[in-house]
Amino acid sequence: MFLAMDTVFDQCSIAILDSSGQVLSNHTETGKRQQTQQILPMIDAALSEAQLRLADIQALIFNRGPGAFSGIRINTAVVQALSVAHDSPCVGVSSLQAIAQSAYQQYGLTHLYSALDARMQQVYFGQYELVVDDELGYSIMQPVWAYGSDSTEQLLDYDSQTALNLPIAGNGSVLLALHDQQVCHEDVWPDAVVIGQLGVAQFANDGGTEAAQALPKYLRNQAWKTLKEQGKA
Repeated sequence: MFLAMDTVFDQCSIAILDSSGQVLSNHTETGKRQQTQQILPMIDAALSEAQLRLADIQALIFNRGPGAFSGIRINTAVVQALSVAHDSPCVGVSSLQAIAQSAYQQYGLTHLYSALDARMQQVYFGQYELVVDDELGYSIMQPVWAYGSDSTEQLLDYDSQTALNLPIAGNGSVLLALHDQQVCHEDVWPDAVVIGQLGVAQFANDGGTEAAQALPKYLRNQAWKTLKEQGKA
């Protein structure tokens, strides 16, 4: 069994899934003001509904960002604490990959850009394409390496004028649209179920990490450059 959580997408969302990705329990509260107060009681409620204890959880899955700094810190801290207390491995899932996976599930898109508003006239940005694992039975939107880049996740300026020839999903999509014909799905908003499904597949392929390695991905707070600064926009 797997416990998944998200406090990055302006919500507090908890899900419990089995090894096939089947959802046993799922609770989501929108808004981010009470996340620190909500998350532990919601975990308890989800475990109770699934008739499980934390000792029954095989791995802890969390949204590791990029996204809202406070939200990333909340679910990362909770996962690290629970991992240490119960000796459970951790699995960090990209928020941009979760957007892509949700867009695939909602709209059937198999190749797209994910864009999450990063404020300060920028978006978190990545390209994703569907990969089907027949052996494990998973259909997962996997990151595509940008030409000449050292990361699959970027900061892209609103006014980058980058030619985007694929649909864009996420609340940053309309901020990048250069023309009316650009296909945008700004309503795509993943919850802990999507985070969990990606985490279960990731755990099956790569296993998990210990608490000390369950790290957030901020992008802006690290030594990352925007595409414009890299000379790619």
